Amino acid sequence: MEVKPKNAGTRKLFDSAVLERLTRTHIAIPTSILALYAVVLFYWSLTNTVLPWGISTLLFFVGWFVFTWVEYNAHRYVFHMSTYSTLRSKIQYIVHGIHHEYPRDKDRLAMPPILSLSIATILLLVLRLIMGDYVFAFLPGFLVGYSVYLGIHYIVHAFPPPRNFFKALWINHSVHHYKDSESVFGVSSPLWDYIYGTMPRSTRNG
Repeated sequence: MEVKPKNAGTRKLFDSAVLERLTRTHIAIPTSILALYAVVLFYWSLTNTVLPWGISTLLFFVGWFVFTWVEYNAHRYVFHMSTYSTLRSKIQYIVHGIHHEYPRDKDRLAMPPILSLSIATILLLVLRLIMGDYVFAFLPGFLVGYSVYLGIHYIVHAFPPPRNFFKALWINHSVHHYKDSESVFGVSSPLWDYIYGTMPRSTRNG
């Protein structure tokens, strides 16, 4: 669903005060929860498994790297899902469209803590079956990547760009919001936009 960005204001999604409150969060809450979750899991990896310290560290960074790929694809194919039906259009708007309409609404720059915690727990249970003890090193990296992504997403919307190489993150996300919502899907890293060809040429060159 294409919407024209508004640089101020917000909008109610639900009539229910409880549901509406659940759609909003301060950025510090989900980032802190995810970081703490990651610390506990990684500590467990180092103290309660037979994984060598070096392997745990390597898996941590592999998990972080994998998150950047998941971030890109979730943003491109889930948050920007095709809206060929009224139901899908409504779902897309609730999930991500409202953020494009009100990109400066600071309370909706991250998923609610309950949802973030639920996703982390589901990933732990599923990946534990697939990876065994390796999950206790891999998932912390993935969750730290998620937490960093949330922090960067908040910063690029809430603060002016810095005068250093990080400014590119602000420029990239501005292109996505204000020029072409079907490009520049990476928030914490432009890597996958370059690999999959969704980085506009003007951005590549400038």
